Amino acid sequence: MTPQELKSSILQLAVQGRLVEQRPEEGTAEELYRQIQEEKQRLFKEGKIKKEKPLPEIAEDEVPFDIPESWKWVRLGNIITRNPKNSLDDCLDVSFIPMNCVSDGYRNKHTFETRKWGEIKKGFTHFADGDIAVAKITPCFQNRKSVIFRHLINGVGAGTTELSVVRTINNTVYDEFLLWFFKSDYFILNGVKSFSGTAGQQRIDKNYMTSCLFPLPPLAEQKRIVAKIEELLPYIDRYEKAWNKLEDFNKRFPGDMQKSVLQMAIQGKLVEQRPEEGTGEELYRQIQAEKQSLIKEGKIKKEKPFPEISDDEIPFDIPESWKWVRIGSLLHKLVDGTHRTPKYTTSGVPFVSVKNMSNGVLSLENTKFISKAEHEELWKRCNPQRGDLLLSKVGTTGVPAKVDTDIEFSLFVSVALLKFNNQFIDIDFLIYSILAPDFQKQCKEHTRGVGNKNWVIKDIANTLMPLPPLAEQKRIVQKLEEILPLCERLK
Repeated sequence: MTPQELKSSILQLAVQGRLVEQRPEEGTAEELYRQIQEEKQRLFKEGKIKKEKPLPEIAEDEVPFDIPESWKWVRLGNIITRNPKNSLDDCLDVSFIPMNCVSDGYRNKHTFETRKWGEIKKGFTHFADGDIAVAKITPCFQNRKSVIFRHLINGVGAGTTELSVVRTINNTVYDEFLLWFFKSDYFILNGVKSFSGTAGQQRIDKNYMTSCLFPLPPLAEQKRIVAKIEELLPYIDRYEKAWNKLEDFNKRFPGDMQKSVLQMAIQGKLVEQRPEEGTGEELYRQIQAEKQSLIKEGKIKKEKPFPEISDDEIPFDIPESWKWVRIGSLLHKLVDGTHRTPKYTTSGVPFVSVKNMSNGVLSLENTKFISKAEHEELWKRCNPQRGDLLLSKVGTTGVPAKVDTDIEFSLFVSVALLKFNNQFIDIDFLIYSILAPDFQKQCKEHTRGVGNKNWVIKDIANTLMPLPPLAEQKRIVQKLEEILPLCERLK
């Protein structure tokens, strides 16, 4: 049961007379009802309230549920007065309450602004301390914007015309009980049924507040019901906090589980190590030998030596057969796209930016286009091809995406291109390594600037990652592809 359902259930029990016991010595609602009618007649004769039109008798088929014998079904309009008027000095300071000053939900709170009575006496709803206000427009009505006014400046005020104001007859009905009734599902759901007006501007029927059926208990029982609700509220609040924590945990759990699995993978804890598969050191030397050969052949450029990895940089232990490396040392090329905005064309060569790979998948469907000539110029520096890896480096940084197309395209500065030998590095292992929490942490720590932040190429190149033997990389990927879909299903 959700906290909302629990609150609704308690209020339903309250208005049905099932929250506290009935006590014969407290009298009956019939006696209270007669007292209210006598008091209304007296106030009418004294000119303090207006005479009202008689409300229809309550038919048996209107009664929505059973109530105790000592209670009485009444129409709300027969036990209250509505929308009272204030007659005050124009210079008097009073409280002004627009709708946003009334709390929603189950709280009985409001704030106010200070105004002179002459400024707000016309065109607004009047009220005084002890009056109850109920929002009559959607969605405020469904959100339970209702309140008992307390501590108004000079005891009076005015506010939005979207409030319907109720005043009890000389405290013959307990205002707190009446407020909880206004917050009950019974009152809210029936009010919604009476809605009229255009979409977004619907209101309860103008007669709903007077014609609504109200289960009237004896006054002493009303007060005991309110006391019981207030006794239960701290427990409900504690339940709601626990519920919200659980809901938050349930929302975060699949994502946290994915992160934990990826972290285990790059720590060498997901699959066993096999001596016959060699070591990360041996693989690293193969990669460096191949790079030296390609440099001699003029196929890739010579790079500056990478900084040695110090002990205090290493974030966690890895298996002895693995090796800590800087990602740039594994790559044939690490470069970003053009730093200038090209001239766009209606068709031509796709021009890829971060938004075309924001979900981790390269999409050429909604790209901008540049001319073939401009593309060929940009291609000399940055030439993405099938089997390469893209990495977002501006804005939302650290998102990898495979190049799995033979269609030529160019890159904007917001995307980095990573080229490497797939015979030494499994591209899926590289992607999972980038998505792992430790790599993402390094990404956040080294992303620079304010607003549209930038993860510069040099910092990308110096990012640490653990390197296992190639066969183990592939076994890790296979295991991740078994486990990660299970995490997705948890969502």
